[in-house]
Amino acid sequence: MKFIGITGGVGAGKSELIKYIGKHYKCRIYLADEVAHEVRKPGTDCYKELCGLLGEDVVADKKRMAAKVFADEKLLEKVNAIVHPAVEKYLLKAYREAAEDGETELFFVEAALLIEAGYKKIADELWYVYANNEVRIKRLMDSRGYSREKAVSIMDSQLSDKEFRENCDFVIDNSGSLENATESIRRRLEGYTWLM
Repeated sequence: MKFIGITGGVGAGKSELIKYIGKHYKCRIYLADEVAHEVRKPGTDCYKELCGLLGEDVVADKKRMAAKVFADEKLLEKVNAIVHPAVEKYLLKAYREAAEDGETELFFVEAALLIEAGYKKIADELWYVYANNEVRIKRLMDSRGYSREKAVSIMDSQLSDKEFRENCDFVIDNSGSLENATESIRRRLEGYTWLM
């Protein structure tokens, strides 16, 4: 069973490609944002550590917590140092379970920060979903209602195209049609698995 990390900048179209993979392959897919939400639930070790750092009143209010954490880079680093290891532990447990079930052929994890969180040492491969900047800006303006300035500002805060390419094993160009992007996935996975 292969462990494959999928990453890429905002607006690159990772979600659509993940939907395609989920429909066509014997796989498990985990979205790091959803796992992060899971490991931060009340009662978990992660939740308790965050409460120790920020106070329970802040942790219980998602918007308040985001506002506080993103306004302070040092605090963000401390929060990430609590959340990222908890997410990694959860995913490695899920990976072991998938490996033992005898049904799963591919194990995917999607996250914008896979490279920064050190998944290169865990995953068999990292895939980079690429789309050119103008396509990404248009997608963000259309799907999320962002202004051009907001879209560019978020894109500028993420890794550069060069950094993604240097750290990933496979690039999927998702600037054009979904069919072209899914065809490159199909070709990549031909040697690993069977279409459902």
